[in-house]
Amino acid sequence: MNATSPDMLPVPDFGARRRAALARLGGGVILLGAAPLQYASRDTEHAYVADRELYWLTGLTEPGTVAVLTGGEDARLVVFARERDAEAELWAGPRLGPEGAGALSGADEAFALADLDRRLPELLRSADRIHYRFGRGDTLEEQVLAALHHARARGARSGTGPRGVVDPGEILDELRLVKDAAELAAIRRACALTVEGHRRAAAAIGPGAGEWEIEAELEAAFRRGGATRPGFDSIVAGGANACVLHYVDNADRVPDGGLVLIDAGAELAFYHGDVTRTWPASGSFAPAQRDVYQLVQSALLAGVEAVRPGAAVDAVHDAVVRVLTRGLVDLGVLAGDVDGLLEAGAHKSFFPHQTSHWLGLDVHDPGDYVQDGASRALVPGMVLTVEPGLYFRPGLAEGVPEELVGTGVRVEDDVAVTPTGHEVLTAALPTEISAVEALVGARS
Repeated sequence: MNATSPDMLPVPDFGARRRAALARLGGGVILLGAAPLQYASRDTEHAYVADRELYWLTGLTEPGTVAVLTGGEDARLVVFARERDAEAELWAGPRLGPEGAGALSGADEAFALADLDRRLPELLRSADRIHYRFGRGDTLEEQVLAALHHARARGARSGTGPRGVVDPGEILDELRLVKDAAELAAIRRACALTVEGHRRAAAAIGPGAGEWEIEAELEAAFRRGGATRPGFDSIVAGGANACVLHYVDNADRVPDGGLVLIDAGAELAFYHGDVTRTWPASGSFAPAQRDVYQLVQSALLAGVEAVRPGAAVDAVHDAVVRVLTRGLVDLGVLAGDVDGLLEAGAHKSFFPHQTSHWLGLDVHDPGDYVQDGASRALVPGMVLTVEPGLYFRPGLAEGVPEELVGTGVRVEDDVAVTPTGHEVLTAALPTEISAVEALVGARS
């Protein structure tokens, strides 16, 4: 068995997750449907990507699945799944069927998907609110609207029934934000695979190397280690391409003397790593590149140091921005008092994005960054990225020294909040200049 196989990860306690959801649900109902199939063209399907909320609450990942969690005195989980079909399974693989879906999820009841039309109105009848995300535009949405209309019509006589539809994220986003032990274990494994992929990519870097060749080494390492897939489109950006924040063409050759920015992460058991490193193509940073890299790495360390229980998530960004702004003054890119420059947001021309996002089942995991008008306090179990960068875009870098134009540097780590501080989940991939240089072209 592969050392990073999902089979070796702790089994999530989906029952505990549902109990936590029920504690917030009151007399409402949460209704979750599987993600739809996506097509590249005609009948050619993309690889299926399961709905994250449905998985988090039930462990179910098959297309066509619907889960209904009802609160109140008759709290229960009811699931609907496609029936077994030998012909369909010949083409697309085995199905769980209602019985299998019920057993896997621990549902109180399980029915065929064909029964949803008939049973859904009754499941919604006594709910005061329905937690469902509109906008799917599919059959399930039509069924929800029909059931809602039916339940409201009956409720007028009884004084009960749904009086509103709200986003399930109102309940689930907050619960997903703080990771349980199984989730942290999966994220650690995904981060370990991500680190290995970046090491393999660094070994393939050299002047003239194709960005696509480096991408191939990166993603092959992910899959070789047991990852399901890359968690998002990998960025392999040589030279000025690094100044394009979401560059994913990966179609150029690495310029001699240039830098290579790689932003990529492995997905394992639905959880993600997300790491950025910037490498010198020649194996050594030129003096101006070294100055910028050292500044960004210092900002990374300051941001990571700010991660601790009770600290505001904005404090991480503030720590990074202060270091970057002071460094931009030292580089001669900005002029003036640091505090005044910070107040004016002068850094945004060169660092236009936020420092952090939540990480988990989604690369950009859900969860509010502001509560009651104030920056959210970090608590143990949260996982976030810390990713400062500086980008001196050609044509948009007035006043920038010529040797910096076209330079883009970003360095990113994944960090878990612990009871006593933080854990850098990607620390095995170094950020120090000498260690970074040593990994470039270092094929084993």
